[in-house]
Amino acid sequence: MKKNILTMFAILGAMILIGVFYTPLPAQTSQPPISSQSQTCIGCHTNVTPGIVADWQASRHAQTTVGDALKATGAAKRISSDNIPDNLKGYAVGCAECHTLNAAAHKDNFAHMGNQVNVVVSSNDCKTCHGLEVAQYAPSKKAHAYGNLTSNAVYSALVDTVLAGKEVKDGKLVSLKATDAAKADACLACHGTVIAVNGLKKVTTKIGEQQFPDLSGWPNLGVGRVNPDGSLGACTPCHPRHSFSIEVARKPYSCGQCHLKPDVPAYDVYEASAHAIIANAKTKEFNWTAVPWKSGTDFTAPTCAACHNALIADPQGQVIVQRTHDFGSRLWVRLFGLIYSHPQPKSGDTSILKNKDGLPLPAAFTGELATAGLIDKQEQDTRRAEMGKVCSACHSTNWASNHFIKIDAANVETDLMTLASTQLILKAWSNGLADNKNPFDESIEQKWIRQWLFYSNSIRYSSAMSGQDYAAFENGWWNLNETLQDMQGWIDLRSKK
Repeated sequence: MKKNILTMFAILGAMILIGVFYTPLPAQTSQPPISSQSQTCIGCHTNVTPGIVADWQASRHAQTTVGDALKATGAAKRISSDNIPDNLKGYAVGCAECHTLNAAAHKDNFAHMGNQVNVVVSSNDCKTCHGLEVAQYAPSKKAHAYGNLTSNAVYSALVDTVLAGKEVKDGKLVSLKATDAAKADACLACHGTVIAVNGLKKVTTKIGEQQFPDLSGWPNLGVGRVNPDGSLGACTPCHPRHSFSIEVARKPYSCGQCHLKPDVPAYDVYEASAHAIIANAKTKEFNWTAVPWKSGTDFTAPTCAACHNALIADPQGQVIVQRTHDFGSRLWVRLFGLIYSHPQPKSGDTSILKNKDGLPLPAAFTGELATAGLIDKQEQDTRRAEMGKVCSACHSTNWASNHFIKIDAANVETDLMTLASTQLILKAWSNGLADNKNPFDESIEQKWIRQWLFYSNSIRYSSAMSGQDYAAFENGWWNLNETLQDMQGWIDLRSKK
């Protein structure tokens, strides 16, 4: 009996010791081959920039080889290029696979730890595997966002006026020149900068002093960024490095970086909509990474990506709309009116538009459209039908068509209110009450800007995405009417002097 008790205690002690001092190793998972160049990068950057490495390790790039990804067929295929170099196919897409591509074209290429490395991964580099996506993006307004802002004298004047510093001299407010830093932190943060290389510079890092390219205009995640290899655009605003997640790109937060009130209130309006209420409530139930994205199965309410660019299929996998990375290709009208709503431009380079007054605008001040540079009725109908397919994945055809009629009505009504304010500003200029040399710097002019840049846009976006209050009191109809009264009162007061 005593011997049996001692034996039991011995066994129990051994079990305790095993539990305390032995932890089973986790089950090994299959890891795709990693190139020797990328292994070198990872070996160092695990200590130098661990967050970057962790993001990459969780990415799809790290979890499959290019060759295996090419085996996918039909709508499930995520690689659109056919002529991928053979030396890339056998490995996961690691650091070297992206940062050493097209070295001869990269002015930011430099010798680093035995490799020739590019600091910036450009859209042209992503084209190696994602050729169709880059080809769709390249002619878009987003890709031309930098030039559309800086090559347009009217928009540049607005930017320079808004971002100019101020000081008081002799009791009067005087504008200074808008600095590059102010532009980079404001408009160009979304539109993009020109990344220029100014030689090499010494930088002290965790592993000692290193030489890196001295870049201006960097860092920047603007959608129309001009890269050191001359290509336009960046993929990383939507697919953030180094995870390049399709889930992140499909969630509205990504679009909310730039599409915010007061001028482009798309994200704010969406968050107030029934679609967002459902999507936010059921976000854990959605399959955010499925390709194609099946309406009613993978998601039950659209996000920005669903309407504007995602590959959408029905529950049986039949494609409803194809993927596109030209985010305006399903849109027949441009809600973001400068100064009025108008048909989408034919070219993503909107700086080439000319109105009847010779200005690079889609419409004249009095509303006449620059039709030569805008899509025609047939193309508008084609795009409208394409967006209708997206809506009809969940709604009846009648629901969708009536919704589009409502959008058209909102555009007409807000354009009339903008025209009224423009007629007042033209009266102020013609009567010498304001100076039109700079149409953006006087108080009545800034009220006029609010009419079309803030309030009309808010109503249009609200109509398109059912944001309710944004059409009424949150930079909506209330503000449109109030501002017209303020402008008329300003003119009346100045006229009496």
